[in-house]
Amino acid sequence: MDLKSNEPFWLIKNGILNSYPSLHEDTECDVLIVGSGITGSLIAHQCMMDGYDTVLIDKREVCNGSTSATTSMLQYEIDAPLYELKDIVGEEIALASYQACSDAIDRLEKIAKSIKSSAGFERKKSLYFASTQKDSKWLYKEFEARKAAGFKVEWLSDEEITKRYDIQKNHGGILSNQGASVDAFTLAHELLAFNAKKGLRIFDKTELTKVAYKRGFNLCTLSTSATIKAKKIIYCVGYESANMIKEKFVNLLSTYAIISEVDKELWQKYKDVLMWNTSEPYLYMRTSDDYRFLVGGEDEDFRNPEKRDALLAEKEQKLVKSFKKMFPAHDFQLDFSWAGTFGETKDALPYIGAHPDFKNSYFVLGFGGNGITFSVTGMEMVSDWLKGKKHKLSEAFKFGR
Repeated sequence: MDLKSNEPFWLIKNGILNSYPSLHEDTECDVLIVGSGITGSLIAHQCMMDGYDTVLIDKREVCNGSTSATTSMLQYEIDAPLYELKDIVGEEIALASYQACSDAIDRLEKIAKSIKSSAGFERKKSLYFASTQKDSKWLYKEFEARKAAGFKVEWLSDEEITKRYDIQKNHGGILSNQGASVDAFTLAHELLAFNAKKGLRIFDKTELTKVAYKRGFNLCTLSTSATIKAKKIIYCVGYESANMIKEKFVNLLSTYAIISEVDKELWQKYKDVLMWNTSEPYLYMRTSDDYRFLVGGEDEDFRNPEKRDALLAEKEQKLVKSFKKMFPAHDFQLDFSWAGTFGETKDALPYIGAHPDFKNSYFVLGFGGNGITFSVTGMEMVSDWLKGKKHKLSEAFKFGR
């Protein structure tokens, strides 16, 4: 599956930061991680910290799947509003899921500092505003739910939002203290390089083609004809898992993004805030660490990469138009546009855990707008499972729920 269009901004901006060999000799390990994006790099980081002999493989170049196309907005807010999620999965799971995403932002900051990252991790506030007067009513209900749960939030009227952020056509919204952004492509590369120096074995252009389940281990055959004997496999394959797992558990969507030329004036005004609205599909906006302004949205059901990419020019113009309608006092000089694939689940929660068809294995699939923060939560969950411990979110994120 092609997870992105041909010119994702982060890949063009950063180029090939590191490359790794393919694997041509048989080997063995404690943990085999399949997938080298931001999720795989985080899980590998955890496994190395826990002292496991770890191998990571990817059928592409490392970090060259959806990680190169992500917009990397780090939010504690899940795609399902908290008050709705309580009705779907129960209050305990809903609150724990939101709290886990909040905690993940804190932990990711610590990880970035610990490896001396230059990926531009920045703390930001998050503004979630109503696109219509009708949306304002349920959004205020969401504000009350978050405030009752202990999150640091403030309700802004439409006048206050216009005054602070020059956003027209809004009907009030929630301003949260907890949020951040990062260049996930660079961070993933940094994590891999950091752990490679500590003994993580990384192989790209090495596809897992067959797994034979044995007592106490899996024998993995690769596209290079080499084999890996692994005690555990952790699949960090994102949306490609839809091609692996027989039941339908995720709905794939295409999303589109544009980014401006360097505009320090625009960047200065919005550098400290993430913005998204209640439109369906919603529009989301942030600045980058190199003085640009990013706009994303215009989601469509995913059919195939060709049809997704054929819509790019049309979606690009719609996103520019949306920006100009929302920010009539500001210009947007388009520099890059791209598309990517993401997934949504029935309850907006990820799938992290074991699957009955894959023995001695776990999946870490952080779908939706919280893919990265869910992956950080997955670090803790996998660490517990490998040590034979239970995790409080295992039932909430399991397959077949």
